[in-house]
Amino acid sequence: MVFSPYFCELFEIKMSVEITQDQWVERFDQLAEKDYVMIDGFLDEATVRSLREQIIAEEEEDRLKTAGIGANDGFQVVRAIRNDKIRWLKRDEENPSAGLFFEKMEEVKALLNRFCFLSLSDFEFHFAHYPQGSFYKRHLDQFKENDNRLITAILYLNDGWHEEDGGLLRIYAEEGPKDIYPLGGRLLLFRSDKLEHEVLPTERDRYSITGWLLHKPAGLGFL
Repeated sequence: MVFSPYFCELFEIKMSVEITQDQWVERFDQLAEKDYVMIDGFLDEATVRSLREQIIAEEEEDRLKTAGIGANDGFQVVRAIRNDKIRWLKRDEENPSAGLFFEKMEEVKALLNRFCFLSLSDFEFHFAHYPQGSFYKRHLDQFKENDNRLITAILYLNDGWHEEDGGLLRIYAEEGPKDIYPLGGRLLLFRSDKLEHEVLPTERDRYSITGWLLHKPAGLGFL
């Protein structure tokens, strides 16, 4: 996969602060160096709380299923590698907060296409719940059999987070490992084909929306 010279890291940016076109280009110019960005305050606290309450309710209703690894015929559940629980999201979710999230991600996709020439055509997301003691071993998000996933996107839904809570996302960046706190409202974007990462064992329930910005539309044989 070839990225334009303008493809870059996004620095930490606040969605509540208006970003000019020149500022977007300046930030996008660095993704080639760092391969990730954190955007704090991507959604307001009330929206984050609404989404967290939804995933908790769905867990109580047993609507979340044990996550697996691999795509299509290679899909399998391997609890020694990951033991989180997920439920795929639809664009017509009843919760208006989910609709707001999808609208925001459409904006992000359009900006990446405009300034980074990625030709992103779709995205897919799921709720993710890591119960106490769960983890996800080091891995890469892009499958060997296809390159549809270009950008990984994670929105954290937690109410506060401290070092003793564990559950940090460790990304293996070029400059060395970096640990990301799963703070509520924080959006993390990174290159699916470049950045290996893992979820360290968590000491409390950990909630997020996780997914991928895609080169080809969802539903063409990709998970």
